[in-house]
Amino acid sequence: MNRYLKETELLDYNSSTILELIEERGWRHQTNKMKIKNIYVYVRDSIKFGYNEDDNIPSSQVLRDGYGQCNTKGILFMALLRAVGIPCRLHGFTINKELQKGAITGIWYAIAPKEIIHSWVEVYFNDQWFNIEGFILDIPYLSSLQRKFKNCSGGFCGFGVATDNFTNPQIFWDENDTYIQKEGINRDFGIFDDPDTFFTEHQQNMSFIKKFMYRHLIRHSMNKNVIAIRGL
Repeated sequence: MNRYLKETELLDYNSSTILELIEERGWRHQTNKMKIKNIYVYVRDSIKFGYNEDDNIPSSQVLRDGYGQCNTKGILFMALLRAVGIPCRLHGFTINKELQKGAITGIWYAIAPKEIIHSWVEVYFNDQWFNIEGFILDIPYLSSLQRKFKNCSGGFCGFGVATDNFTNPQIFWDENDTYIQKEGINRDFGIFDDPDTFFTEHQQNMSFIKKFMYRHLIRHSMNKNVIAIRGL
């Protein structure tokens, strides 16, 4: 398990901000189950759903941003878990861009790549690995979506969601897998020891111009949409 506990450039869990958060929350002194559960809830709800400047940013930057999406929230989740002795690894995928429709609109949606780099975290507890993806959307954002589309009781795809049970998605952890975007998965890249290795091998397929536009224009538009939805 040692390789699933290592600090890396992205999992910079000895940074001062990460250590201060862990001390403030008292996570080191809890049982392993409560460590996982409380860190999971923190990443899901205290780190709001939103779009950072890139997928492969360090956990300390995600914490400073205060928001994130699947890949960046996953990096923070992994760093916090490893810092308190919980082994974890990354499972990489692509998802269909239809999952983001509504969060991204108009011309920006039209020029977005058809497949988007995605990941979830696998956590080792009680001699088994759990797939953890349900931390991506904070509860206030998801609840607003559920109110907006209150007549939808089955599957739903869009606004950052891809689930077969929109009214009761599997987002609460109690020794189980959690998902909120799983139904949008296209390709499976397999398991990686850490996000650094994953992003070295797999990055979003965008031209320099599109990357520049995403960082400086598109993501800000997407974040405004997310904030507006959360406030409904």
